Amino acid sequence: MKNNNNGRSGIILGWLKITAGLLVFALGVHLTIYANIGLAPWDCLGMGIANHTPFNYGISMTVIAVVILITDVLLKERIGFGTIIDALLTGNFVQMFNSLNPLPENENMWIGIAVMLAGFVFMALGMWIYMTAEQCCGPRDSLLVALGKRLPQIPIGIVEVLLWSVVLLIGWLLGGQVGIGTVISTFGAGLVMQLVYSLIHFEPREMKHKGLAETVRILSGKNKTS
Repeated sequence: MKNNNNGRSGIILGWLKITAGLLVFALGVHLTIYANIGLAPWDCLGMGIANHTPFNYGISMTVIAVVILITDVLLKERIGFGTIIDALLTGNFVQMFNSLNPLPENENMWIGIAVMLAGFVFMALGMWIYMTAEQCCGPRDSLLVALGKRLPQIPIGIVEVLLWSVVLLIGWLLGGQVGIGTVISTFGAGLVMQLVYSLIHFEPREMKHKGLAETVRILSGKNKTS
């Protein structure tokens, strides 16, 4: 049975799938921000770095992405077009949702918790959509998958909890804002992701991702193996 992600048309359709997945994922990130009950770990880290450098939050997050990308390479995780598309689009999509949201700032903690949990579901679904394009994950997701491969006995959601806990600790030490939403993000996002992936029978570690070189060969017609 041929993999639908093989061939030129599969690669291009994969880019559309990646973009759609990133839209869903960005909506989830936006919901966690709109919840207004505390910064998620990566956001906490970005703000902490901004507190101690001339960089603003956006540049800080870019620096984090570059460092993670280098780490991914050192861990021998493949870097593909999905990684690049993620880096270019995700932040802009989140900003788009933030700008388009017509609702007033949330002031209710319980509504915030419900919105944040809904955001986790959208984030997990978005990751599922663009990971199935098999053109590699975004920098942070590639790191998660790389760690997951090295901890095969631990569910991927628990691996994410451990990763986010380390990120949160560093962000907090740098002065990033921490609230109840931060705690929920650290321990809840991975668990929600594990639940969602169990329900849809998805295992990220089983994906066979194509790196940049392989994808270029397919697009140029030089890959004759399929």
